[in-house]
Amino acid sequence: MGVKFKNVTKTYPGHRPAVQDLSLEVQTGELLVLIGPSGCGKTTSLRMINRLEEPTSGTIYVDGRDVCSYNPIELRRGIGYAIQQTGLLPHMTIEQNIELVPRLLKWDKKRRHERTRELLAMVDMDYDTFASRYPRQLSGGQQQRIGVLRALATDPPVILMDEPFGALDPLSREVLQTELKRLQSKLHKTIVFVTHDIDEAMRLGDRIAILRDGQLHQVGTPQELVQSPRDEFVAKFMGRLFAFPKTQTTVDLIRQFMQKGTRRIHQESPERGQIVQIDHLPLWCWLDRDGTLLGVSSEPPTGADQWARERWTDAQLAAVKDTDTPDVALKRLIDGNTEALPVINEGEQLVGVVTHRSALKALSNVGVGSEV
Repeated sequence: MGVKFKNVTKTYPGHRPAVQDLSLEVQTGELLVLIGPSGCGKTTSLRMINRLEEPTSGTIYVDGRDVCSYNPIELRRGIGYAIQQTGLLPHMTIEQNIELVPRLLKWDKKRRHERTRELLAMVDMDYDTFASRYPRQLSGGQQQRIGVLRALATDPPVILMDEPFGALDPLSREVLQTELKRLQSKLHKTIVFVTHDIDEAMRLGDRIAILRDGQLHQVGTPQELVQSPRDEFVAKFMGRLFAFPKTQTTVDLIRQFMQKGTRRIHQESPERGQIVQIDHLPLWCWLDRDGTLLGVSSEPPTGADQWARERWTDAQLAAVKDTDTPDVALKRLIDGNTEALPVINEGEQLVGVVTHRSALKALSNVGVGSEV
C-alpha cells in the first residue's frame, strides 16, 4: 500500500505556504525519509497523510484512494503513528497502551493479548517483566520502543513516524535506529519518516526527500544524493561539497576521526582468538590472539560452526584502512548498506570503527574531498 502526494499545498492564513505544490510518491514497502531545515514543511506533509492537517489544495492518496474520502477517525486507526514524545498514556499499563487501537477496533481479549506478547518479543522485551508496568517505570528508550510497537499493533500497511527518536540520547537513538531497520527488513511496511538528522536519514531511508521552503528540492537514494546532489544546498545538506571546487581539508585520514569503540566479548577461544561486538552496533569482529582482524559479520555468530570461515566476510573486503579518506568510508557504508565498518591498520589489526555519523561529520568539516 503506497502513499502519493499530487500537487499538494497547505497554507495557513496570513503565512506563506507551509507546503507548496508537493508531488511525491512513496512506494509500497519503502521507508521514505522527509528531511530539511526547520520550517520546510516536513511534519506538515506527514500530518496531512492521516488528516491531522487538511491540505488546502491537491490530493493525497493512500492505496490509490483520496484520504479526504475516508472518515478521519477510521483513516487514523488504519495508519500507524509514532511521535517524538511517544504519546503513551501515563495511567495505562504498557499492555493497555499497546492494545489501545486494537481495543477500539473491537479485537477480542485473546487476540489483543497474543499481539502484545508478539510485539514485545520483537524488541526483546519480556512480556512478564514489562506488560504490567506503567510508562514512568521505563527508560526513555524503552518508552520509545513501546510507542513504535503501538504504531505496529494492528499491523497497519502504512506507518507515519515524526522524529520518533529525536528526544533520546545518542546511544539509545542508535540502538533504536538499528532496531527499526531490523524490523523493517522483516515487515516491509510503507513508512514515512520525518527527521532533522541526516545521519539518521542515511541509515534508515530507502530514499530521502529533501524539502526546502515547503517544496520538494530533491529526492533519491542516499547514494544518489551523495553522488549527484542537485546543487550546493543539497551537497552541503548531505555533509560535503562533492560537485564543487576543492578547498583546503583539515581531516585527511580515517584514523583522525574514527571511533575507538568498546569491544564486548561475544566468544573466546585460546586457539581461535576472540569474537567481539563493537559498541551496540550490528558489527561482530573475529580477531586472532594478536588482534588481527580475520572476519566480519553483521549478525551475531552462533552455534558450533561460529568459527567457520564461511560464516564470515573476509576482513580485506569488509574493513577500511586507517589511511583511507572519509569519502572512501562513506562510499563503502552506502554501497554495502551497512551500519558500520571496522578500521584496520597497516598490520591488519582492528583499531577502530567508522559509522555514517562519523564519516559525515568529518566530511562536513572539510568541505570537498575527491569525488565518490
